Amino acid sequence: MHPNPLFRSDDHALLESLIAEIGFGMVFAQTPDGPRVAHTPLLSTADGAVQFHLARGNALTRHLDGGTALIVVNGPDAYVSPRWYDNRDTVPTWNYVALELEGRVRRMADEGLEAFLHAAIAKHEGRLEGEPWRAEESSEKVWSGLFRGITGFEMEVLAWRPTLKLSQNKSANERARIAEGLEAAGHAALAHLVRELPE
Repeated sequence: MHPNPLFRSDDHALLESLIAEIGFGMVFAQTPDGPRVAHTPLLSTADGAVQFHLARGNALTRHLDGGTALIVVNGPDAYVSPRWYDNRDTVPTWNYVALELEGRVRRMADEGLEAFLHAAIAKHEGRLEGEPWRAEESSEKVWSGLFRGITGFEMEVLAWRPTLKLSQNKSANERARIAEGLEAAGHAALAHLVRELPE
């Protein structure tokens, strides 16, 4: 989390929407072999928990149940040029959106993992054009093979640490130029956030 309080938010709905929109993150935890990270799809339960799954062979899988972990969700990010400022006698920076979640992890029972998978599939298939794929299209052999290969987890989130570094420390005119510059550089999502999030 960025140390500048200008770049933080207490808007819980906004933070939940970040998890929902991105739907992917990194899980970090300490293991006897040192710190490890895994990349995984995420679903928020909207009641203070985040669910995910890992391959059974992942180095983190056997160490998470009952432990503490950190999940990081990265939003859009981009370089910010001093050419967009009133005073060019400065240095470049980087605008970005990130959310750190810390909490206790428990392993999900098979029923919970099954529900997680169906919810994740429905969510992401619903974002695509055309007839959605359904889990029922997998044969019993394929679906049971999936279950043998993964483990489901749920993290009770005890700390939310967001960073929304969107040039809030700049004037309204500079923010408008920064948004234009970001959009021209192909970073439309970040430009939108610079324009829309309150200072």
